[in-house]
Amino acid sequence: MTPHAPHVPCADPAAGAAVKAADRAHVFHSWSAQGLIDPLAVAGAEGAYFWDYDGNRYLDFTSGLVYTNIGYQHPTVIAAIQEQAGKLATFAPAFAVESRSEAARLIAERTPGDLDKIFFTNGGAEAVENAIRMARLHTGRTKVLSAYRSYHGATSTAINLTGDPRRWASDNGSAGVVRFWAPFLYRSPFYAATEAEECARALQHLEDTLAFEGPATIAAIILETVPGTAGIMTPPPGYLAGVREICDRYGIVFVLDEVMAGFGRTGAWFAADHFDVVPDLLTFAKGVNSGYVPLGGVAISAEIAATFETRPYPGGLTYSGHPLACAAAVATIQVMEDERVVEHAARIGETVLGPGLRELAERHPSVGEVRGLGAFWALELVRNRETREPLVPYNASGEANAPMAAFGAAAKKQGLWPFINMNRTHAVPACNVTEAEAKEGLAALDIALSVADEHTV
Repeated sequence: MTPHAPHVPCADPAAGAAVKAADRAHVFHSWSAQGLIDPLAVAGAEGAYFWDYDGNRYLDFTSGLVYTNIGYQHPTVIAAIQEQAGKLATFAPAFAVESRSEAARLIAERTPGDLDKIFFTNGGAEAVENAIRMARLHTGRTKVLSAYRSYHGATSTAINLTGDPRRWASDNGSAGVVRFWAPFLYRSPFYAATEAEECARALQHLEDTLAFEGPATIAAIILETVPGTAGIMTPPPGYLAGVREICDRYGIVFVLDEVMAGFGRTGAWFAADHFDVVPDLLTFAKGVNSGYVPLGGVAISAEIAATFETRPYPGGLTYSGHPLACAAAVATIQVMEDERVVEHAARIGETVLGPGLRELAERHPSVGEVRGLGAFWALELVRNRETREPLVPYNASGEANAPMAAFGAAAKKQGLWPFINMNRTHAVPACNVTEAEAKEGLAALDIALSVADEHTV
């Protein structure tokens, strides 16, 4: 990646105070107790950095919510949005529009196998909603299997497919969801000692679950190709191919959720490319246009698309394939090709992030495991490496979460904005993060992990 001179923010505390006051008076924030949060007022962003109104600049190791795959304010994408706004700012989804057609073509060229039809949505959760609807209509079945360690979105079906605690308050919106344990060797539910054992036992567990649920009642199995928020657990060799075989045997639709893992994040256009597996449906969003304008979608196999050749598909969205969002996708994909962002993400993971994080693990007793690929990494933080006790309890809050809060505060003090979920911190910078920026993030993590180390035994 070609480095450029970093933006030097100018302080304007009065403007920041006004932004903050309006936010606190009127904005209702997601996933939050409104009176207990203190949102940072952001003045601007560029590349891998953002800054506040007090002149503090942060290296963003979260990529927003793991979606600014080409960083903030890429001039090519901004120009494309501006050009599209001047030409055709919006148009209804039932028409053929140039930016929509071109975005679909470029996405279909990169999806694995015969996933050549693209249904556009406004984001990842809606993509999952529609993928499951397609699977149910295609099979005539109702049940869907999903993993406990997963996150699929916050709309009705998507949140009920989700495995993490954000589901609990809304666990009533979608009948027929059945959960199972996907492989995770570090915390194996199958008492496995090797990846091969974990793979075999996880596949047997899935077979057993199907047997007791009735294979002929299952419409789909949905998995994040590489789970994101749940912990970036790369599946063991053979697992996804095994799930594909099971789905083929029982006529079950195999859905891969690539909302977070897609578009270069893992060092491939899609994470499925690492495992030589082709799903029947693939959901995407986030990195498709680096989040510049909301966009998501479902890539559909020829067989499932044929189901709706003469039978109407009963689903749609007012802003599906919005021209501005699609123009941003076209430009983003072109940038990723021209600047070889996918190849860069693979290389930065292999030569900088992976080795650097593993080196930190050798020196910090709070790091139980390092895992990931590309620009998609997680550190599992523990109180005790031998027992693998998490640094904080599952779904901890308040005082119970104090060690992770202290770690996060230490990272921010070093100018690093960390991605923290439960007892993990994820290293998920922009896929075009430079080597110097990645090393800057690692140096900040080194200091912050010393704070986490204080809570180990």
